[in-house]
Amino acid sequence: MVLSYEIRRSSRRKNITITVERDRAVVVHAPVGVPEAKVRQLVDSKRQWLFEKLNDAQKYQPLPHAPGKELVNGESALYLGRVYRIELVDAPDGDVRFDGKLLIPHSRASERKRVLREWYMARAKEKILPRVKLHAKNLGISYEQAKITDSRFRWGSCTPGNNLNFNWRLIKAPMFAIDYVIVHELAHLIEANHTPRFWNIVSAQLPAMERARVWLREHGQSLEEDI
Repeated sequence: MVLSYEIRRSSRRKNITITVERDRAVVVHAPVGVPEAKVRQLVDSKRQWLFEKLNDAQKYQPLPHAPGKELVNGESALYLGRVYRIELVDAPDGDVRFDGKLLIPHSRASERKRVLREWYMARAKEKILPRVKLHAKNLGISYEQAKITDSRFRWGSCTPGNNLNFNWRLIKAPMFAIDYVIVHELAHLIEANHTPRFWNIVSAQLPAMERARVWLREHGQSLEEDI
């Protein structure tokens, strides 16, 4: 069976690593100058592991109410790891509010994707970015900038310029899972590759590391639903 993969080279890397993205794309991260033959040899040696990953169906729990084209009373939305009911209300200012349930103005019911995306983006900036500062301080490191971005296949990323990006959809996950993604990306500022030292840094900072990884593996796809 043919195994397709993409090679991404970086001058910061010292070792070759292989990742399977959540869209099932196989990506080989390699230092600049490593021969393609060596990359192919490593991929071939990991074929069984890669095919197991690629054929492992993602598990997730769908929301209690299937999304439609327009918001209606009684639908549900995921926020910080919990499912909350949506209630359409009269709101002259047109703002979405949260009070044990998501209160959405009747006037905006037909804008389901945009309304909830804007609300999630605002909450992500409000809750995730301060956690980045906190964990960076605890790790004794600094970064250039942290941003909330829109990425379909990555929860977080770290750029060569020490900038950090976090997917706004993370705000649907529980805080211990959000903290894991944050610490994971910050740890890359100390150790670029997924070495034993890297994982020691993450686990020392975040005792709930394994719990978070399991949660994201089992529920990750539910974070991508519109509501």
